[in-house]
Amino acid sequence: MDVVLTLLGFGLIGLGLWDVFHTLLYPSGRGTLSHGMLRLAWWASRRTGHRRGSIAGPLGVVAAIVLWGLLQAVGWALVYLPHIPEGFSYSEGVDPEGHHDAAEALYMSLVTLGTLGFGDVVPVGPWLRFVSPVESLIGFALLTAALSWFTQIYPALAQRRALAARLSLLQGVDYARRLSGLDRASASRTLDQLTDDVVRAHVTLVQNAETYYFREVKEDAALAVSLPYAMEIAARAQDAAAEEIRVSGAMLRTAVEDFGRLLREEFGSPGETTEEVLGAYATDHGYDPPKARTS
Repeated sequence: MDVVLTLLGFGLIGLGLWDVFHTLLYPSGRGTLSHGMLRLAWWASRRTGHRRGSIAGPLGVVAAIVLWGLLQAVGWALVYLPHIPEGFSYSEGVDPEGHHDAAEALYMSLVTLGTLGFGDVVPVGPWLRFVSPVESLIGFALLTAALSWFTQIYPALAQRRALAARLSLLQGVDYARRLSGLDRASASRTLDQLTDDVVRAHVTLVQNAETYYFREVKEDAALAVSLPYAMEIAARAQDAAAEEIRVSGAMLRTAVEDFGRLLREEFGSPGETTEEVLGAYATDHGYDPPKARTS
């Protein structure tokens, strides 16, 4: 039984570390557990009509971090459990017989994982004295990983919001309709900048898939609302007389289509055409699809 508990404990430890690796370190990777927490938070938000949709993403991230911590805490507790109480030295006045072995093992694991240091109980077995510092290192690494995750997420969100705001401004001045009357160099430069911004948004969504579940409160900051306008601009560019504008418009359209393909393949946005996928993207984030929007 002791061997089974130890193996089960190391299994939980490995599962948690594997998910952290795939979420934070593996290029374009998504941990199964962390992504599951994010999807669960998003599902709950959708069930309530996204009334508190802005907290779905942060809540999912926090839930994933808590799950990682629980896997480590419980896993190491199972490793310690067969050695309670004979493998530990207790301070004077502490009666190990007065506590349940499982509770004592979990307490030991939490204290070690939290890098709080040893107080009233210290491992004395040679094997336990070796693995306890390993748990402390994992706890410190997990804390660092959690902080680094947030530092990865918010720059990606800022980039996405900037693109959404830019498209909203262009839509506000009816840029697509006016495109044919603009200077060709200026128009081509604007289209190329939009293409670059869409490509960057695509790359950041691949690298930080969790940002999909961060819903914007204001429509002018929501890419799910404004991205269809990039398709309209690209379509108007195809009718321009200048070749460079048509080429820039074709590049913009391709970039948006690639973004739509990512939404369909990785996040399940339904639709056969890019326009349908973008409409589903808006709906999933609690906004009206473009065709249903009133002017």
